Amino acid sequence: MTDIAPRRRVRGWMMFDFASQPYNTLLLTFVFGPYFASAVMDDPVAAQSAWGFAIALSGAAIAVLAPVLGALADASGRHLGWIWLFSGLYVLGAGALWFAAPGAETVWPILAVFGLGLLGMEFATIFTNAMLPGLGPREEIGRISGSGWALGYVGGVLSLLVMLTLFAESEAGTTLIGIAPVFGLDPDTREGTRFVGPFTALWYIVFMVPFFLWVRPVRRPPGEALPLGRALRGLRDTVRALPARRSFASFLLSSMLYRDALNGLYVFGGIYTAGVLGWSVVDIGVFGILAAITGAIFAWAGGRADRARGPKPVIAACISVLLAVTLLVVTVTPDAVLFLPVPEGSPLPDIAFYLLGAAIGGAGGALQAASRTMLVRQTDPARMTEGFGLYALAGKATSFLAPFLIGVATLASGSQQIGVLPLVALFTAGLILLVWVEPEGVTA
Repeated sequence: MTDIAPRRRVRGWMMFDFASQPYNTLLLTFVFGPYFASAVMDDPVAAQSAWGFAIALSGAAIAVLAPVLGALADASGRHLGWIWLFSGLYVLGAGALWFAAPGAETVWPILAVFGLGLLGMEFATIFTNAMLPGLGPREEIGRISGSGWALGYVGGVLSLLVMLTLFAESEAGTTLIGIAPVFGLDPDTREGTRFVGPFTALWYIVFMVPFFLWVRPVRRPPGEALPLGRALRGLRDTVRALPARRSFASFLLSSMLYRDALNGLYVFGGIYTAGVLGWSVVDIGVFGILAAITGAIFAWAGGRADRARGPKPVIAACISVLLAVTLLVVTVTPDAVLFLPVPEGSPLPDIAFYLLGAAIGGAGGALQAASRTMLVRQTDPARMTEGFGLYALAGKATSFLAPFLIGVATLASGSQQIGVLPLVALFTAGLILLVWVEPEGVTA
């Protein structure tokens, strides 16, 4: 199968999570997103709406293309070529964010390159995830997935620490440790914070080296590659058969809703705290570090629970926690916690949000790792990349829904708190649909 030692192959595969996580941690959530809302655009409500609509458009493109690309990859047996291609888009999109200067006259070119990098990350993830079943026996897949996701959070924490201590400046023009941005970056034009784009690209380039050195897909025997037409017909047949595969279809629908809601929490978390609590990029970064640390811990622990009890109980518990957290988020303002007034200048609202962020990070990390394992159990092993393509479709077919509903609710109400309430309905529907998911799925 491969001339690479199995343990090294697993470690190389895990390094993709470590290398790619900063796009989520630094760009999507804790540094670039809040910077976009507070500096590139100076109206938090308008920024939250524009951000939501841009991410919704990217999600629509991912939804359309993901299953087709997955079917093509399964047909050809080639994964690494696709990963190289989409890695290039990741690096290009992230690096171009350097040009997102404060007070930009038009923001759509900025959002376009951000979306390009997001497409690269999402598509590279599909092909990487499809390699998971070949990394170990069935009973170990949950542990491997959880450990990989935990390593991804470690990458998010470390990259965020580097950005906050050396580059991202506060309003005073200094980083978290009180120094000017290194390399002579100008704090007046926010070059330290804007460097988050090139930094994310460089991080990916460096830490993907072990992946490309150590990971090799299982090669098809000569002559077994499927023609393009046959691959696409197979995808069509798979989609048509979904109603008869109740467990797989229910999982796709459930994950479509709860992952959409979780992404809503991630994407708008930084923008929300910037607009509601008035946090700086540095404050939000500390919040992100705490969430990433709990994410790493609980993704690792969730992987062990997954191995012991299977992924379904882990998923159900995590959705329940996230549902409760979403309801609690709207009760915290600068003047109140749980709708109860607090003295002016009280640290309680900030403390409450730090605790909620820790809960979001922990439950979100375990949820995503267990969901990856559940998909492996529900999918035909011979069509694994297609399965992850459909999983991406399920995650993106309504990925416009949470950002769109948040954007609409925020504009209609003029309140960022009311704007996040649609997430409650998405988490609830996802939890209900999980009832029809068979824990063992495809036994192959």
